[in-house]
Amino acid sequence: MAISTDCSTIPYDWYFDPAVARLEQERIFRRTWQYAAHTGELSEPGSFVSTRAGNVPVAIVRGRDNELRAFVNVCRHRGYLLCDGAGKRETLQCPYHAWTYDLDGSLRSAPRSELEPGFDRENLGLVPMLVDTWGPFVFVNPDTTAGTLAEHLGDLPRIVAEGGVDVDALAFYQRFEVEYDANWKVCVENYLECYHCAIAHPSFSKAIDVALGTYALEEYPTFSTQFGPPKNGGGGIYDATGEIDRGQFHLLFPGTTLNVMPGRGNFSIGPVIPVGNERTYRFLDYFFLPDTDPQWIADYLELDTQVGGEDRVLVERVQVGMRSGIVTAGTLMPESERLIGHFERLLVDALGADG
Repeated sequence: MAISTDCSTIPYDWYFDPAVARLEQERIFRRTWQYAAHTGELSEPGSFVSTRAGNVPVAIVRGRDNELRAFVNVCRHRGYLLCDGAGKRETLQCPYHAWTYDLDGSLRSAPRSELEPGFDRENLGLVPMLVDTWGPFVFVNPDTTAGTLAEHLGDLPRIVAEGGVDVDALAFYQRFEVEYDANWKVCVENYLECYHCAIAHPSFSKAIDVALGTYALEEYPTFSTQFGPPKNGGGGIYDATGEIDRGQFHLLFPGTTLNVMPGRGNFSIGPVIPVGNERTYRFLDYFFLPDTDPQWIADYLELDTQVGGEDRVLVERVQVGMRSGIVTAGTLMPESERLIGHFERLLVDALGADG
């Protein structure tokens, strides 16, 4: 696969073609590190969380040895989903036929298996995945041959720390969930540029200086970064004074967003997950320092909610426009939207990989 070297985007039919969606699942979401949970959900032995990496159901478990493990959340018998939500268990038992797995993924029992000659319990454990943490953030990768999480993160932890955020000091506050009638790439590309902010996000643009030359864009091998300083101390929208002097907005390929606003210690992180060719699910986990003023948090979240609602309208209207069939690709602004170009190059490279 290839895209032109001019300012054109990838073809619009890539945003709704089922064949492209299948290839993305195979070559991107089954091969990359993705944010999945936070350690507060997995604080003691027996804790589990169910989530997903692309369309792969995931179960993350803290074993009796206190180790985190991740598995494909699918019973080896007939494909039933083993667990939902989060909680605590002594074992993972399938609700369909009661096949039961230990917290290390091994098959502990299967009713009537003693009646089946040659039943190979040793080779019917749960399919493992990679799991690792950065601070309180838990990531998974379905590809057990992939490189480490640290390699995928690259300079990101350093940049976050130098920006005034101690991730180990953060406490989980809340999760926000939303679905969009838009392809996941539309959501990512909307996130990757603030060219639209002055007109589409008036409150954000009062709080953050989005002017060309002030709002900085940087590219890295596995992620893209936007930096935005506060405008007039937050522009009356919220109080931007504090230990963090500028906003950081990162996209870790393929779809993990990480956000830091100027002001008090804060961090939000979550994945952009395709749930259909033209449907996307997102969740965002918010973290703050434990002693953060509740009113400051409320003001910040009010701004974030406002921006999120505006983005929903934007991405869903883009998706409709891409389906016209007459306009077949877009045109990028080489400077203001260069992080979209960076994302699309990573996308094309991944889809064109051998495999």
